Amino acid sequence: MIILKSKREIEVIRENGRILAQTFKLVEKNIKEGIKTKKLDRLAEEFIKKNGAHPAFKGYRGFPANICISINEEVVHGIPTDRILVSGDIVSVDIGVYKDGYFADGAFTYKVGETSPKAQKLIDITRNSLYKGIESCLEGKNLSDISFAIQSYVEAFGFQVVRELVGHGIGRDMHEEPQVPNFGTPGQGPVLKEGMVLAIEPMVNQKTYEIETLDDGWTVVTKDRSLSAHFEHTVCITKNGPKILTQI
Repeated sequence: MIILKSKREIEVIRENGRILAQTFKLVEKNIKEGIKTKKLDRLAEEFIKKNGAHPAFKGYRGFPANICISINEEVVHGIPTDRILVSGDIVSVDIGVYKDGYFADGAFTYKVGETSPKAQKLIDITRNSLYKGIESCLEGKNLSDISFAIQSYVEAFGFQVVRELVGHGIGRDMHEEPQVPNFGTPGQGPVLKEGMVLAIEPMVNQKTYEIETLDDGWTVVTKDRSLSAHFEHTVCITKNGPKILTQI
């Protein structure tokens, strides 16, 4: 069942999204050559708690860290460790915030130092595809219009969207209905309505869309070990168009 949110609920999610956006600014400032990913995890945890919220991923289905940090060929769910970032890495950071009974979720991909032109293009196209999807979050359109907007944009540049992992509704639960695939034909699925809150999150691979999970049970990587990027915003459907809730 798709749960429509009231204006009050949306304001709570928006406040959580503001904390989330500030957390990303802190993480972005500290992503540099020589830093350990577990230090980024600790910085995010401290900041979120300082703001009266909780890192939503810690302990979620057993996840052992506060945020997800996925590097290069890692698509999502990377666990922060003693790994040190080096120049040329691309780093996808996924963070969730929980406060006052509601969740907000977001992700950004950053570069460390100078990256290859191909890596930069992957980051740019993935970021752009997120906003293409958000532009389709219009009342009266179908859910798959979002999916089609993302897929058609990404594939026009020769990249591939991950198909086994999807975006989702969000609110009192981290993952609610509906699922939001990043691929599909337009005009299908539920009609978008005011009050829907969706986590739109394209995950884009340089070559194949196929993925696999490492032995740690969490880290998802591209099957061919090519690069991957990930961007995400929590978005509300309104009569006046989509509103991004995870920004300052």
